[in-house]
Amino acid sequence: MPSAPTMRLVICALLMVFATSAAGAESGPEIRSGAILLLQIDGPIGPAVSAYVVQGVDRAEKERAALVILTIDTPGGLDSAMREIVKAINSSPVPIAGFVAPSGARAASAGTYILYASHIAAMAPGTNLGAATPVRMGAPALPKPDPDADEPRGEAPEETDHLPGSAMERKMVNDAVAYLRGLAKMRGRNGAWAEKAVREAASLPAEEALTEGVIDLVATDVNQLVRAVNGRTLELLGQTVQLHTEGAPLLHHEPDWRTRLLAVITNPNVAYVLMLLGIYGLIFEFSNPGAIIPGTVGAIALLLALFAFQTLPINYAGGALLLLGVALMVAEAFVPSFGTLGLGGVVAFVFGSVMLIDTSVPGFGISLPLIFSVAVVSALFFLTIIGMAIRAGQRPALSGAEGLLGSSGVAVEPFSNGHGMVRVHSELWQAACAQPLEIDQAIEVTAVDGLILSVQPKENTR
Repeated sequence: MPSAPTMRLVICALLMVFATSAAGAESGPEIRSGAILLLQIDGPIGPAVSAYVVQGVDRAEKERAALVILTIDTPGGLDSAMREIVKAINSSPVPIAGFVAPSGARAASAGTYILYASHIAAMAPGTNLGAATPVRMGAPALPKPDPDADEPRGEAPEETDHLPGSAMERKMVNDAVAYLRGLAKMRGRNGAWAEKAVREAASLPAEEALTEGVIDLVATDVNQLVRAVNGRTLELLGQTVQLHTEGAPLLHHEPDWRTRLLAVITNPNVAYVLMLLGIYGLIFEFSNPGAIIPGTVGAIALLLALFAFQTLPINYAGGALLLLGVALMVAEAFVPSFGTLGLGGVVAFVFGSVMLIDTSVPGFGISLPLIFSVAVVSALFFLTIIGMAIRAGQRPALSGAEGLLGSSGVAVEPFSNGHGMVRVHSELWQAACAQPLEIDQAIEVTAVDGLILSVQPKENTR
């Protein structure tokens, strides 16, 4: 049972967590009615980013902001997270301006969908958008189908006969095209180029995007954007709304502690390390019952990893291979197989780790150097255990019958009829000897029969 000081430390830690939670519940200063709320997407779009944007849109609605400006700089992200953001934008009663900024930023892949969904689409000079083909497919762009041509039944088009799973690829591309064209029609933007961005992974710089009718305006910074949209009228949830942004205060929406925590643990590399810590912690706890710390840390880490993995696209075959690899390496430590189990475990561990995250989205893969580093460390760890076990097996026995053989001792009484008492390893034993022995005569154990030792005198030793 934990000691009183330990319990006090646990209680203090829990109180600190609750205090931090309460302090972090507010994401920033209260918005005055008519203010402009600034949100920022910087990096891959995942569960934490979508939670942050949805929370910001909800806050803008509750506090009656005049406008939300969502600055975008992303290489893409998860489809599920992108759709959550688009849903929040489409249902928002507050106008949302998507702004690809600063110069050098991009709204690639999922960022293109978010920009198309925004009520106002703007870009800074030197930025670009596009390349909206679902990257998970990893296949070349599919040819645009001719709506007037009937596809022969029972066979694939000639261009994609050689591609495995091409029917599924076409289905995914067509779904993405329909989704982006729907957003373009809703906002009155160029739907033909939207389809091109999906089918051909086309991209446009800011000036060309404005010319093509993909965006509404180009602005150098947020202040210029605010001045440019002042007085603009928009269709918002079936109503015409006029923007009044001149002189409106700009307020930044910061993520709360929950979003920050989610951002950390949903990083695939962090989730991967948490899972391994959890597995190894539980293994050590089961191997050494009562250690407490490994089991506690392992359980917490494993639960956090499972929470993270439920929001990430996990390949279950990869997860099974990874667990098999760990199991084989552990088995090698307990049942030495001259490295066969250990080597197989390392191979399964590496392949499972590579396959674990089922996506090619930038920023959502597990780092290969991390995978190989963990694999090497795990292999060295278990090989060290195997080496220790082998060396331990080669040492002479120090206890039991084997430990007594060859041991030296002394007779503690004269032997009569070939029997008497001897002292070996500071213990008294009954002994039998074919030769007479005197008190304090040195002896050597030659055999053990139950609790009776067979001894013989050591030559020239008293």
